[in-house]
Amino acid sequence: MDASVHTRAGQSADRPPPQAQAGLSIAIAGSGGSGVMTAGTLLLEAAAQAGLYGLMVRTSGPQIRGGEAAALLRLAPTPVESLDDRFDLLLAVDWQNIHRFADEIPLHAGSLLIGDAEGGEVPEVFVRTGAKTVALPLKKMAKGLAGSWINMLALGIAGAVVGIPVEALEGAVRRGWKRPEAALLANLAAVREGMAAAEGLSSLPKIKAGPATEGRWVLSGNEGAGYGALRGGVRFVAAYPITPATELLEWMAPALQKVGGTLLQAEDELASVNMIIGASYGGVPSLTATAGPGLALMTEGIGLAVAAEVPIVVVDVMRGGPSTGIPAKSEQSDLSFAVSGLHGDAPRLVLAPSSISDCVATTQWAVELAETLQAPAIVLSDQFMGQSRAIVQKPALRPGGAQRLTVEAGTPEYKRYRDTESGVSPMAIPGTPGVVYTADGLEHTEGAIPSSQARDHTIQLDKRERKLLRHDYGSRWADVEGDGPLAVITFGSATGPVREAVRRAAAQGVAVRLIVLRLLAPVQQAAYDAALAGVVRVMVIEQNHGAQLLRYLRGMVDLPCRPASFHRPGPLPLRPAEVCAALLEWAGATIQAKETA
Repeated sequence: MDASVHTRAGQSADRPPPQAQAGLSIAIAGSGGSGVMTAGTLLLEAAAQAGLYGLMVRTSGPQIRGGEAAALLRLAPTPVESLDDRFDLLLAVDWQNIHRFADEIPLHAGSLLIGDAEGGEVPEVFVRTGAKTVALPLKKMAKGLAGSWINMLALGIAGAVVGIPVEALEGAVRRGWKRPEAALLANLAAVREGMAAAEGLSSLPKIKAGPATEGRWVLSGNEGAGYGALRGGVRFVAAYPITPATELLEWMAPALQKVGGTLLQAEDELASVNMIIGASYGGVPSLTATAGPGLALMTEGIGLAVAAEVPIVVVDVMRGGPSTGIPAKSEQSDLSFAVSGLHGDAPRLVLAPSSISDCVATTQWAVELAETLQAPAIVLSDQFMGQSRAIVQKPALRPGGAQRLTVEAGTPEYKRYRDTESGVSPMAIPGTPGVVYTADGLEHTEGAIPSSQARDHTIQLDKRERKLLRHDYGSRWADVEGDGPLAVITFGSATGPVREAVRRAAAQGVAVRLIVLRLLAPVQQAAYDAALAGVVRVMVIEQNHGAQLLRYLRGMVDLPCRPASFHRPGPLPLRPAEVCAALLEWAGATIQAKETA
C-alpha cells in the first residue's frame, strides 16, 4: 500500500536546501494602510515594462481594516507560476506585527533585510535566519521630500535591488497616478532617492531583462475569470460581495456595460443565484461569483438549475474554511462540496483553472459548456489565483460565444424535457409563441408537467446524467505532461509549485508524468485510462486538510493502483521544495519496493 505523505505548516526538517532559481523573490511588508500593496503592484508593472515575468501574491491579517499586510513577489526572465521556497529581500516599511509573517516570508543566510531605522528592533524570528540586516531612515527620508510617501521609497529600493531601470519604475507610477502633479513629482523623487539609498547594499544578482514585452498581460485571476466569462457570452451578473471574489465583480461591472450587459448587487447569495437562474431562463447567459460560505447558501438554487436544466455559472474563489475561516488566505477546501454538495442526484459541471492565465480560458469554457449542456457549472478558483497578479504571455483566445440549443416558434408537439439521445433538449425562450413551458424544481414529465411517477423520475435522472457523460470534452479536460511509470495528479493553484517540483525532480533523475485536471466533474474514465496508460504508481497533490481530491478520485475513478497522497491545508502556499522532497521520497520508496519484490 502506498503511504500517505503529510506536512505541517512551516515544517522544514528533512527538506533539501532551496535550489538556485533564475530571478529574485521580494517581500514588501508593513502595517495596513502603509501602501505596501501599491508598491508591490507598481513593482510588478515596472518589471513587465522591463521585459520580466513575475507573480505578486497579496497577504494580510484577518482585520477588516489595518493590521499587517505584505506583497510577496517573484520576478524572473521566464514565466512564473509559483512563489519560491525562500525570499531574497524583505523590505519592512515598519515592524508593526511583521513577525506574524515569519512562516509566509522565510529568509535564508543570503537574504537581505531592509527596515526603518526608527521602527523598532528586528524581530528575533528573522534575525535567526542569518539574513543581512540594513537599517535605513525611511520615515525621515519621506519627511524630507514634502508630499512623498514611504512606499515610494520602498518601490525605489526594491527596484534597484532587482535591477529594474528607473524609467520603468517612474513609468509605472505615472500611469496609475490620479493625484495632483506636485504630489507626483514628490513621489518620483522618492523613487529615485530610494534607488540611490539601495546603492551598494545588496550583493544579490540583478535579473537580466528579457525580450520585448509585446504580447504580455498583467492580470489577476479574478480579472481573467471575468474576461473569460465575457468571452463566453455572459451578459448578466448578480452577486453579493465576499472576499476573495469581490474584485471579479468590481472588474466585471464596467466591463459588462461596454458589451451591453448588466451587473446587479443582490442582497445576499440566495438572491443572487436565483436572479441568474431567472436571467438565464430568459435567454441571457448569466454568472455569479462567491466564496465557500456563499456557495453553501446557493446550493438549493443550484439544485433548481439542475432540475430545470437552466445553464448558470458559479465562480467559487475558494478560501480557508470552514465557516468564515480565513477569508484572505487560500485553500483548495471546497472541492468535496462542489462535486458532491447538492441534495439528490444532481449532476453538474465542476472545472478548475490551473493558473492565473488559465482563468480566462477555463471560465470561458465553463460558460460554453453550461450553455451547451443546459447545466450549472461551478468554477473552482481560489484566493491565490483570484487576488494574485502575474505577468503572463497573452492567453491564446478562442472565438467566444455561448451556443444554447433553442426551439423555433410554433414547433409542433414541443416537449421541453424530451428524452433525446444526447440528453440535451431545446429550450424555449419565454415569449416564443407556441412553445410555452413551466420550469420549476419539481420532477416532471418530458412535457414539463409535474410528476411523481417512478418512470418519469428515472427518465429525467438518466437524461440529466447522460448529457454530461456523453459530451465530448476533448483534450481540454486535463493537461498531461511528460511520460513514465510514475504519475502525479493535481489541480488548481497547486499546479504551479507541483510543476516546478516535477522539473526539479527530473533534474535529479526522477521523471514524473504530470496530470493537471481542469474538468473535475463529470469524471471521464476513458480519458483517465489514456492519461495513465503505463503508470504503475500515482500520487495526488493538493492544498487541503482532508485529501479531498484523493478521496474523490478513489471513489469515482478506476485508477491503476492505490494512490499516495501529499496534502496539507493553507494558509501557507505550497512550496516547490517541499513538493519535490515528497516526490523524491515517494519515488525512492517505489524503487525500493520494486527491488524488494
